[in-house]
Formats: sequence, C-alpha cells, structure tokens
Amino acid sequence: MSADFTLDQKRYLEGFAAGLSARSAKTAVATRPIGPDAAHFEAQDRAAAHGKLVDQEKWKREEHPFDAWPRLVAQARDNAAPKPADNFRWRYYGLFYVAPTQDAYMCRLRIPNGLLTHWQLAGLGDLSEQCGGGYLHVTTRANLQIREIAPRNAAAMVEAVQDLGLWSKGAGADNIRNITGTPTAGVDPQELLDTRPHARAMHHHILNDRSLAGLPRKFNIAFDGAGLVGALEDTNDVGFQAVEVTDGHGVAPGVWFRLALGGITGHKDFARDTGVIVAPEEAIEVADRILRVYIDHGDRTNRAKARLKYLLDAWGFEKFLAAVEEKLGRPLTRAPADAIAPRPRQDRAAHIGVHPQKQAGLNWLGVVLPLGRLTAAQARGLVRVAHEFGDGGLRLTVWQNVLITGVTDARVADAVAAIDALGLTTQASPIRAGLVACTGAVGCRFAASDTKRHAAAIADHCETAAPMDTPVNIHLTGCHHSCAQHYIGDVGLIGARVPVSDDGDTVEGYHILVGGGFAEEAGLARELYQNVKADEAPRMVAKILRAYRRRRAQETETFVAFARRHDIESLRRMAEEDALP
Repeated sequence: MSADFTLDQKRYLEGFAAGLSARSAKTAVATRPIGPDAAHFEAQDRAAAHGKLVDQEKWKREEHPFDAWPRLVAQARDNAAPKPADNFRWRYYGLFYVAPTQDAYMCRLRIPNGLLTHWQLAGLGDLSEQCGGGYLHVTTRANLQIREIAPRNAAAMVEAVQDLGLWSKGAGADNIRNITGTPTAGVDPQELLDTRPHARAMHHHILNDRSLAGLPRKFNIAFDGAGLVGALEDTNDVGFQAVEVTDGHGVAPGVWFRLALGGITGHKDFARDTGVIVAPEEAIEVADRILRVYIDHGDRTNRAKARLKYLLDAWGFEKFLAAVEEKLGRPLTRAPADAIAPRPRQDRAAHIGVHPQKQAGLNWLGVVLPLGRLTAAQARGLVRVAHEFGDGGLRLTVWQNVLITGVTDARVADAVAAIDALGLTTQASPIRAGLVACTGAVGCRFAASDTKRHAAAIADHCETAAPMDTPVNIHLTGCHHSCAQHYIGDVGLIGARVPVSDDGDTVEGYHILVGGGFAEEAGLARELYQNVKADEAPRMVAKILRAYRRRRAQETETFVAFARRHDIESLRRMAEEDALP
C-alpha cells in the first residue's frame, strides 16, 4: 500500500479487503449452477464430496461434448484420431473410435422402434460404401452400425445420417440409447398396444432436451406391446410392458403399461415389476422423472456401479419410487398382481418367415441376416423388395434381422424369391434362427474372441451334428459387457482367453452357460463349462444339444425347461455320455 496511509488506516483497509474477498467467496459457493447441465454439475459436486469423480465425469465437466463439434470437424479435416477424452466425447455423436482392432470409427444410429423407410435404408447402404466398409450391422437393440469409417469421414457421416432424417446423436456414452419397441407394432394380430408412437415420443423427448444428456452412465428404455415378437424390455433399465388390467381392482380397466425397473442382464439382473402401472399417455413423463432421479443420485465415482440397478439395490424400490413421485408431484398408480390379465405369449419363430398381419390379406416377412450383417448391395436389394412388394417399410429386431411389412398374399412368393436372389432367405434352421453374436474381436477392443466367425462355425457344425426340431437360442458375446446377452440364451457363450501353456500363452475361447431365457421364461443361464477353446466350441455345443434331444421329458419340452430341470453336474454328465465318438 501507499506510504501516505497511517498504520491504522492500512490495517482497516486490509480488513475491509479481506471481508469483501470472503463475502465474494461465500457468494460464489452459494451460487447454484444454471442451464441444462445444472443438475449434472450439482450431482458431480455431491459425488466429488464423497469420492473421486471418474475421468468421464471430469471430461464432461471440462467441455460438454455437444459444445465440441468444431474440434471434431477439425480432426476430420486432418484425418486425425482422437485422444481418450475426445474418443469419449465423440460417442455423444454416435462415433466410436475402435482402435486397436480397427483404426477407424464405428457409427451407431438411433432408430426408434427399429423402423426404417425404404429410402433411408438405401441411403445408409450408400453411406456404408462412401464412408465405411461397405456393410451394415444390425445390433441387439434393433439398431444399425456402420463400421470402418476413416477419421476424415467422421463428421461427414454424422451429417449425412441427419440428411436421411435419421440420428446418431446420443447413441453412445452417458446417454439414453436407442429406444426399442415391439418390431411388429401396428401389424401384430395379438398386440395389446402399438408401441411406435411411444418409442418415437421418447426418442424426440431425449433429442430435444440437453438436460437428459450426460447421465452417470448409459440408460436403456424399451416398450413392449405384447406382440408375437418381443422387445426384450425386461433386459432394460426401464421396461414398459403393455398389460390388460381387469375390472374390480380400484383402477380403470383397460390397457396400461406395467413398469419394470433395473434390467441389466450382463450384471445378472432382469427388470423387476414395481407394482406400478402407467397410463400409456403418461409413459414419457414417468420415464423422464425416473431419468432425473438417476441423474441426481447415480454413481459418478465408479463406472462399474453407475447403472440404475445399483441405485435400486442401494435404495430399494419403494424409496426410489417415492423420489420419482416427488418429482412427478403426484403418486404413481399401483395395481395388485391379480389385477393383471395373463399376457399373450411370444412366438420365438415369428421374426423369421412369413406371418399374417392383423390387416387381412397382408403379411410380414422375416429375413435372416447372417449374424446381423448386411452388405450395401443386399440393403439396396431389400429396399427394392419392400418398395415393390410391401408397404415400403422395414423393421429391425433385437434378434439382428429385418422384417418387411405389408406384403399381399398374392405377392408373397415373388417377394420370397426376390429375397433369395439377394443371397438372403426367409427360412432358417431352429439353430440359425436363434443365433446372436456381438461384433467380437474384429471390431471391439474389449472382446476376447471373434464371436461372429465362431457363431457361424457353431451353426454349421450343429445343423449336421445336432439338428434341432424346436427353437434354440445360442448367444455369443465377446466380453463382460454382454452386448449379445449371453445370460438369456438357451446356450450362452462369453469370450475368454484360454490358457494353453505354463508360460501364460492363451488362445481364443469361451465359457459356456445353459438355461437362460426371456419373456415368459426369463432367467439367467448357469455356467456349464469353463475355458473351452474356440475351435472346440462347435463340438461342445453340439453335445449339449444332443443331450437335450435325447433326454428331454417329451418332444414339447423346451431346452430351457430341460436345462432347469437338472443340476449342472447332471447336465455335464449327460452331455459327455451323448458325445459322439
């Protein structure tokens, strides 16, 4: 300070300045974040007070991905690969840089309820050739991926997808993923409710509200209308199940959604019934409030526990539902179990072949895609079939195939012949019709095995060595993320590095599980074999299937019923006894 001030004046001024500084600091602390990201910032602050934020939370705090688009464009101009923080951020645009398996991006789309127009699929086929590897992958969320996108094409891919009236925004990272629904919605003869408007409304609600981006981790929502082909809603964080509520239970009879929460089968949990029913017109509002409770209280310090299941485990369902009701400003509607009429059963074969629609004289055709892979030429061919013989629409399913709707009785044979000419088919053995595989080690750095190649080998071998006369689901997933949901397969295989020497050498292989199921047969598979080499997997699966056919109680006994009827040791013994010499 200036020498013109006395000592007392200096002390006064120093105290005055300190007071202003303290007041300013208190004001800064007291000021709450504002804007669409405020709830996320507050949740991060609460989490940081009790632990260390994970890197992904820090990256979102430093720069929101939706504010970083110019840098993605600049990286594309330079054909530059992203560093880890940007690799995470670009997933908000649906772009996943998948090195070291491929020095390229994968683009995942958002296709609500799996619905595509013929011209959209044609455009995606063209894009896969112009910017990617020339093929499309159908995912287990009734969605599409385009792979082998060079960094220079990354921004152009996102823009071109939007030009087609489609979206990739929010398809990855800490966001609500593609909204799934009954694939046969609107054409299914047994459905209780058409899920298409609900999936679409939820989709646009998410896209148009930035405050729903940046969750503690990813989030899955599904609507099932009780049709012949299911949406696997009980494997989602939130599952809306169409049910019929009968009269005499204190609530209006009719079709409601039953609310199920906490599904994540890779972590060994199905969505559980909450006892809550939701009027269909209120489903989006209820889903929104569930999301906001998760935003406020989901774990941001441990990615392994940052899913809704773990919040439900910690709180219990009643505490969680009370928090949802607080945000709603009204109580949720509850109904006793005996108020719910039995739901129509799904048909495990209805996603393949020719099936009559509820519209007289029309049919849907379920087309088999080899392990969910579709070349650009085949995509354009299916577009011609849908346009010429059907109503122009295509439906993706969680079983990694596609449906063509609106084919008249008189044109079915011609449509089937046209599909066959593409090298595709509407017919498949019970083994191949239920075969599901994730991307595997070819395109995912987490995968321990080349799941798609090994799945094809299993089907080729088992169709001869252990032919089936009833539907059997075989699911191959490459890692613990369980994208192919190995725990719900009749036979599930999860990738593993199998030791082959004392020096630590390993080869690709699997742990094999049996007895998983979904919908009416929901349950988790149990481990039967560990550390099976990939080249031995076809023989091992075949002997399991032979044991089932030879030892089932009757011809109508399903594989899952057979597997659950026996303990693991008995199943293992029967499989060994029925092994071919």
